[in-house]
Amino acid sequence: MTTNRAHVLLWTDNTASYLEAIKAAGLADRVLVESLPRKDKPSAEQLQRTEALMAPGVPPGVLPAMPKLRWAQSMTAGVEGWLALPDLPATITLTCARGTHTESMPENIMAGLFHVAKPYAMAAANQKTGKWVHTVAQPLTGKTLGILGLGAIGAEVARMASAFGMKVIGTKRRPEKIAHVAEVLPPERTKDVMAQSDFVLLLLPATPDTNNMINAERLGWMKPTAWLLNFGRGHLIKDDDLIAAVKAKKIAGAVLDVFRQEPLPAEHPFWSTEGIVVLPHIGGPHPQRDRFVAKLFVDNLGRFLDGKPLKETVDRTVGY
Repeated sequence: MTTNRAHVLLWTDNTASYLEAIKAAGLADRVLVESLPRKDKPSAEQLQRTEALMAPGVPPGVLPAMPKLRWAQSMTAGVEGWLALPDLPATITLTCARGTHTESMPENIMAGLFHVAKPYAMAAANQKTGKWVHTVAQPLTGKTLGILGLGAIGAEVARMASAFGMKVIGTKRRPEKIAHVAEVLPPERTKDVMAQSDFVLLLLPATPDTNNMINAERLGWMKPTAWLLNFGRGHLIKDDDLIAAVKAKKIAGAVLDVFRQEPLPAEHPFWSTEGIVVLPHIGGPHPQRDRFVAKLFVDNLGRFLDGKPLKETVDRTVGY
């Protein structure tokens, strides 16, 4: 039996939010949706008929075997895994889940700022041994937060940080006025941002240009009292240089949520370096994250069916 419905493959383990969103958007009659667990591989029939794909990533050899595939939706904001594929067809429009972390990640970033400024962790540790150690909390008010990569998440962090009296500056590939940000500079002015900031927040994607960008030279641009926070990608940091800078007190310390290898190996010196806080990639996950991604996916699905431009399209030349 022939049909005009578009064939959509949801290659992920939890599809309830996506199926509900498709139905709620009134698109159920226009698509034929198949669900496939991550551990399984698409059948020959699925490869042949799939026109739209949603997945966190795909192994090599899959996409070229999908002759009808025109659009792939990544379930994550970062798409370095997709772009690293040796056989990513140029004919496929790739979209990412940019903006779906804007509820959880800004809160977790603010928690990181409070963690290093306020002595709650020290108090909790002292409580275990019954120690009363008087400490003075450092204020965030009046401090400067520098954000490298002022996207949707950075803009929301700026709103929150400004409510606590912080001055926010940062970089953006195409500088434009952003609410609650005192100064938006191009990437070429990164040194200015890092030199002025009491906290440097990394929200950049992993691209050839950003790989190892936080090295000894750039860490030297920071104040000795400044903290580095990385909620972008582990590839941004040259690990050995950061460890050396923290040990030598060239910067105050670092809060790291992302790493080159995850889980972070037990023998990695980040674990044992005093002044480095290791978080197990908690920045982005949210109990209802599938619901946020589903909203974007269904918006794009409607656009795909109507032949309209898709949202959050990946620019392959810049890597995100």
